[in-house]
Amino acid sequence: MNTEILGIIFMFLLTVLLAYPLGKYISKVFLGEKTLTDFMAPVERSIYRLCGIDPNEAMDWKQFLKAMLTINLVWLVYAFFLLLYQDKLPLNPDSNPGQTPDLAFNTAISFLVNCDLQHYSGESGVTYLTQLLVVTFLQFVSAATGIACLVALFNGLKEKTTRNLGNFWSIFVKTNTRILLPICIAGAILLAFNGTPASFEGKDSIITLQGDTVLVSRGPAAGMIAIKHVGTNGGGWFGANSAHPLENPNYFTNILEMVMQMVIPVAMIFALGFYIRNKKFAYVIFTVMTVGMLWLLIPTIVSELNGNPAIEKMGIAQATGAMEGKEVRFGPAASAYWSIITTIISTGSVNSMHDSTMPLSGMMQLLGMMVNGFYGGCGVGILNYYLNIIIAVFISGLMVGRTPEFMGHKVEAREVKIAMIVTLFTALLTKGFTALAAYMVAHHPDIAWAVKPSGWLNNPGFHGFSEMLYEYTSANANNGSGFEGLGDNNVFWNVTSGFVLILGRFIPIIGPVAIAGMLANKKYIPEAGGTLRTDSFTFGMMTFAVIIIVTALSYFPPLALGPLAEYFTLKTFEL
Repeated sequence: MNTEILGIIFMFLLTVLLAYPLGKYISKVFLGEKTLTDFMAPVERSIYRLCGIDPNEAMDWKQFLKAMLTINLVWLVYAFFLLLYQDKLPLNPDSNPGQTPDLAFNTAISFLVNCDLQHYSGESGVTYLTQLLVVTFLQFVSAATGIACLVALFNGLKEKTTRNLGNFWSIFVKTNTRILLPICIAGAILLAFNGTPASFEGKDSIITLQGDTVLVSRGPAAGMIAIKHVGTNGGGWFGANSAHPLENPNYFTNILEMVMQMVIPVAMIFALGFYIRNKKFAYVIFTVMTVGMLWLLIPTIVSELNGNPAIEKMGIAQATGAMEGKEVRFGPAASAYWSIITTIISTGSVNSMHDSTMPLSGMMQLLGMMVNGFYGGCGVGILNYYLNIIIAVFISGLMVGRTPEFMGHKVEAREVKIAMIVTLFTALLTKGFTALAAYMVAHHPDIAWAVKPSGWLNNPGFHGFSEMLYEYTSANANNGSGFEGLGDNNVFWNVTSGFVLILGRFIPIIGPVAIAGMLANKKYIPEAGGTLRTDSFTFGMMTFAVIIIVTALSYFPPLALGPLAEYFTLKTFEL
């Protein structure tokens, strides 16, 4: 078997082996049971006293969401002004300029919403101060926000009838102190000892093998790279992200970063089973998500290993597969694995250039973000999956002619409407703004307030359309990766993708938490003979069918105009 394939299998199995005990630990943290990190309790109590928080205050779903949205608004304003005036602040050894208002607007929102879509290069677009106090800070709190909202869902599922979804502040603080910080400290140490910079020095000059003298950026990168993966954030300290030799120095760090970005999303599935004392339900979710991952991963690996038919037609050997845009030290198979994992779990970090992958691979990356429910980001992955569960329960109820039920509560019109509105709205964001961008390219080639639209695209035709589709898909899915042939640092892209970023983040959080709160407040109904068991194979298949039909197929038209059209055009070289 190909050694790269063995490496992929090893990385996935290692992730699952670590995720299971981590999921058990996470459930204990939020259940208030004894754990190894109880020594952090005095720190947490100090934070509560300083901020005037009562960590034992019960919150219904409206109070919970109000607390979450309010603090996120504060962080948005704080981040915007620091980015705007970063050139006038300390810790700027390379004299990087302040960001323009439209770029600061986009960047602040992007990191606030756990997307980390970057319309700037990491080395020159921000300073050490804003890398730490804006970028790294938001990478912690945005991940903790997603996990806190998922724990609210856990609380709604755990109790037979309740209005209390937990205290947002308590869950949020414990997520940082007992989950994110310990894992990130360990990850950052391993990265630093393997060559990732961890200093405050400015650029250093080196002499390349060709004899050229070049300046190489440095900085306290290891800590940021740890939380960017652990928190499924994805922004790059360096412009080339994890394809950069200092951000991802060797194959060990490649495995480390792959495991770090995947371990919490998988662990949260197991944590759900432990938390609500229904491990079979968690296993069903894990199985469906894993099947979905393989559905995207296998065609991608095959496509990349088979190489480019256009290059083959030129008589050029491709012994290792399609190597354009990939690091030789990782190879096409490991790069393909990273590209699918980073898109299905909304990390968005890259160890190869997605714009250079084969058309079929690009389509699978897009589908991973469009579904946005196979493992998913920290917390929000299961929240998105929960919407599909509600729809599946509703359809199943119609099929057997009875009122749909989920976890002992009747699913009525209000909950189904919320689930469908959120699902359709996120699709509208992606397709609507892509259509607007395509319209601008076709009908308004000269715009006074932005770069010429013809300058947006380095590639014409089908691939150019895919570049625009990928940008909004990535923004809507809180992913952050991109087809980087797109020239996106201008007013049009900064503003429009900024709106997609914020709506694509908070609407899919508000909907599931609201549904969970509404259902938990209803009278508990014991299971009867006609109830579809949520821990059954049938339920898992029904949920997977809903994901394919309701979500994936709704994106077929733009996929046909972009990657599919490019794929069939490229297939003509084989004829």
